[in-house]
Amino acid sequence: MNRLLPTGRLGGLGDDERGLTAEEAASRRGRHGPNIIIETPPHDWRTLIADTLKDPMLWFLLVASGLFAFVGELTESVILLLALIPIFGMDAFLHRRTQASVAGLSRQLATQARVIRDGRAVTLPATELVPGDLVELGPGEAFPADGVLVRAEGLQVDESALTGEAYPVRKQALSGWPSDGHELPVEGGHLGLAGTRVLTGTARLRVVWTGAETLYGEIVRSALSGSRERTPLQQAVAGLVTILIVAALVICVALAAVRLAQGHGLVDAILSAVTLAVAAIPEEFPVVLTFFLGVGVYRLARRQALVRRAVVVENIGRVTAICSDKTGTITEGRLILAHILPADPAGEASIRRAALAASRAESGDPMDRAILEAFGASAGGERVQSFPFTEDRKRETGVVREGGRLLAAVKGAPEVVLGQCAIDAAEAGTWLARVAELAGSGHKVIACASRELDGAWAGGEPDRGFAFAGLLAFEDPVRPEASTAVRTCQDARIQVVMVTGDHPATARAVAREIGLGGDAPVVIVGDELEQRIRATQGAIAREIDVVARATPAQKLTLVRALQGQGEIVAVTGDGVNDVPALQAADIGIAMGGRGTQSAREVAAIVLLDDNFRSIVSAIAEGRQLFTNLQLSFLYLLMVHIPLVVTAALVPLLGYPLLYLPIHIVWLELIIHPTALLAFQDLPGNHRLAPPHRGRRVRFFGARQWLAIALAGGMTTGLVLLNYLYSLGGGNNVEHARAMALMTLGAASAGFAATLSRLRGRSARTIVAATLGLSLLLVQVPSMADLLHLKPLHWDDLLMASGSGILAALLAALGWPRSAGRSD
Repeated sequence: MNRLLPTGRLGGLGDDERGLTAEEAASRRGRHGPNIIIETPPHDWRTLIADTLKDPMLWFLLVASGLFAFVGELTESVILLLALIPIFGMDAFLHRRTQASVAGLSRQLATQARVIRDGRAVTLPATELVPGDLVELGPGEAFPADGVLVRAEGLQVDESALTGEAYPVRKQALSGWPSDGHELPVEGGHLGLAGTRVLTGTARLRVVWTGAETLYGEIVRSALSGSRERTPLQQAVAGLVTILIVAALVICVALAAVRLAQGHGLVDAILSAVTLAVAAIPEEFPVVLTFFLGVGVYRLARRQALVRRAVVVENIGRVTAICSDKTGTITEGRLILAHILPADPAGEASIRRAALAASRAESGDPMDRAILEAFGASAGGERVQSFPFTEDRKRETGVVREGGRLLAAVKGAPEVVLGQCAIDAAEAGTWLARVAELAGSGHKVIACASRELDGAWAGGEPDRGFAFAGLLAFEDPVRPEASTAVRTCQDARIQVVMVTGDHPATARAVAREIGLGGDAPVVIVGDELEQRIRATQGAIAREIDVVARATPAQKLTLVRALQGQGEIVAVTGDGVNDVPALQAADIGIAMGGRGTQSAREVAAIVLLDDNFRSIVSAIAEGRQLFTNLQLSFLYLLMVHIPLVVTAALVPLLGYPLLYLPIHIVWLELIIHPTALLAFQDLPGNHRLAPPHRGRRVRFFGARQWLAIALAGGMTTGLVLLNYLYSLGGGNNVEHARAMALMTLGAASAGFAATLSRLRGRSARTIVAATLGLSLLLVQVPSMADLLHLKPLHWDDLLMASGSGILAALLAALGWPRSAGRSD
């Protein structure tokens, strides 16, 4: 994870021994603020009340309770006030979940830090750190901010909190500070990052970024703020809600006028209008949408995809083409020893002996790890001295004692090692040609050599007279799950294009291994891409499996060509040069493990484990989330149509009010949890269904609208029919209301059961609770009296249950076909 070091901020940071003075620290804190990486939201009772006051149901209960108290109905007034308890309970639960989420994120962060101030080490709260501070760290301690390592001894760091990678990361100190006046890229190996932890060794960190500027804080804040952005779907729902609110208000005013004209009095007219308003105002729609987007952010994070903008939750399920990097995404991003080419045709003993002697298990170097894993043994002797690999030396030398003899071994860049060997130019040229051949097919090649030291060795690094042992060629293996993920995309008719800078032969071999393009993948070199796209007017883009030797500009050309063919394109990238393609893509996916800050800033998703499978899993999760949201909205529309129509129509026809305020509270306490919980945890699809083609997508199709009309209309008719039948000639209003409420409750449970297919635990719980609560409130005489109802006879219950089943059968017509295959 490279970062751009703002060298202009480094002036006057002090030396590496004294650190900052107290006055300097105070001055910098005034400019940069406290080192608060994650803001902890307030959690006192005042905040909870402020959030609860935004709930329209609260005001309805207060107004209705006041009206009943005004007319002397104290029992009803108290009941409505008691109904505030579950509302406060729900808000407290959600508030607590927010606190728990922030606390879980904060547990990764250091609370204290050992800082050099005025030349001595002091322990301070991590929030007091400022840019320029020197922080000392030992094993088990967490980095309290982001900065550059100025000292590192045997340092290995756990960065899994940021990258998802389980293995330790080796770190080294940055040698020499750059001059001021420009930004300098600093490799991740020289950086210490907040949220990561020291595993082995010690470190001294020069703090450069604090608070919101840290990588951990930036990613987490972006994800949390992204879940609150207004997306296109949110805007569309807000428009629908506005229309429905205006229509509801008009109907409410009309109902109040009619009730006055019918001689029912002002209080009855106001109560009728307020009751209808609460039933008709569709506040659930934006609440459900926001809730589901938040669930989507959480679910994608579990799939190692950290969402930076909530619009991704809507769009990722629509992806029809993926332009993926190869290294670290389709491959594992690690080295394994693939080929051994010994100089001695008789065997591998000499090259094995030299490679092991020049490798160290404690180095953390991927190549050393690959050698030790391949040969399965240590050097077999006592290590006397090591001369580690550096970029300028391009080699590592080890001296080991085997019995009474000293063996010197070297491994590194072939041209360097061959230059230290007693070998003629022709033979060296032959070996370098083999190196070029292996390197051209994507291998990383090193040479090994060894020699025995005589007793005159004075302890310096041997650099001549070696006997050449041979070549070792390493490769980056394909991830085991990549082929399954590619096959999943192919079954779902999602095009996958592997874009790489590798040699075409290497890219073709990887494509074949993962099943991309079958036995004969279509491989095109980046230089030919633009010409072929112009010649075919972009049609070639749909036929390409691999683009090799690709540049960032050519990657952008491919993305635009696919979009020109109507594809919804997801693109992976990790460098600054990938920024144009990430910006142009419908879904830009930055690599969290090896990606640069610039790539993450423009991407919509940060992929924590850099794994192609996680991209496919995120697409599947996005599709399932969209299906679940469709099901929730289907339920809301199906249950609100009979509620609103009967609430308005019955009093308009001159009959007594069908729903009293307490009945609306009862129904809303059923509808809200059902819409929020019954559909959000439905299990995902067994396999991806083919995506919708085209750049525009309708939330509901004709089939869903037909189901809404039939189910809503049928339920409306059944509620009215059962109400009027139960009302009878004796005008038994309490019995008729009980019949109507039981019918609507049965229909609500039937809608939830049919649309969810009872596939989630929450769905089964909600359906059972709806039926149980309805029976409890209607059939228990004491509860029925409080609600102005009368218990029903068995034939009434059978009629209400049959009505719910009939309505539920019609609801099945609206079940999205994309949800038809479940685990």
